[in-house]
Amino acid sequence: MVQDTILKADLPNVRRLEAVGFRAWPAASVQYDGSWLIRLTAGHDSRRLNSVNPLDPSDSRDIAIRLERAAKRFCDYGRPLTVRQTPLTPPELITYMDERRWPMLAETVVMMADIPPNDTTEAIEHLPLRDVGRFVDARLQICGESSQVKAGLSEVINAIKPECGLFLFESPEEGPIAVSLAVHDNDLAGILQVAVADNVRRQGVGSSIVNASLRWARLRGARTAWLAVEADNGPAIQLYRKFGFKDVYRYCYRRAEA
Repeated sequence: MVQDTILKADLPNVRRLEAVGFRAWPAASVQYDGSWLIRLTAGHDSRRLNSVNPLDPSDSRDIAIRLERAAKRFCDYGRPLTVRQTPLTPPELITYMDERRWPMLAETVVMMADIPPNDTTEAIEHLPLRDVGRFVDARLQICGESSQVKAGLSEVINAIKPECGLFLFESPEEGPIAVSLAVHDNDLAGILQVAVADNVRRQGVGSSIVNASLRWARLRGARTAWLAVEADNGPAIQLYRKFGFKDVYRYCYRRAEA
């Protein structure tokens, strides 16, 4: 599926979305090897923040040497060498990984949608938080994640340079029930970190928090929204399609077998 998407992708649009994606979810360390962007983050172990990101399909020189060089950097961070394969990945690098049977991990769909105009007669129902710590605590609780990742996630969010909207829905009985992070970048808005508590799913909560995020972004001047969702997350994809989101491209991660 990723291979098919590579052949059909609109590369200028992919490049633009890759750039805003990096700004929306910044790594602590960013280095270039040619057009290969190497992102590493000691405080957070997500693949998105710890991966080699080739940005030019024609930049295929010295593949083995450059991967070995990147592997040493990853080792310094205690991370396994991870390549993020997108439509911008050189075919020769993909062949190199295929021949060595590097498995594909965590296929993700990048989607876009026009943000509909806001109804100016409608009052804003939800305003974003300013408290990053409260937002992170809520997301960790909703997702059932360890509090040990709080510092790393807080560091990433605090490092985002474009304007952000942190959205949190709570109920008196349940506490935090949904979160979403909107990142406004010129005419684009990224919708990230969407999570809905298990006990309130299929009750319209997900739609409401995405709608609040899009409305905030529209008021800031964004006209198009983008997001990334794991390809096997059917309920989330179904939700986003209701807002008009359509597939743009897919990516996955590749790692050498241990």
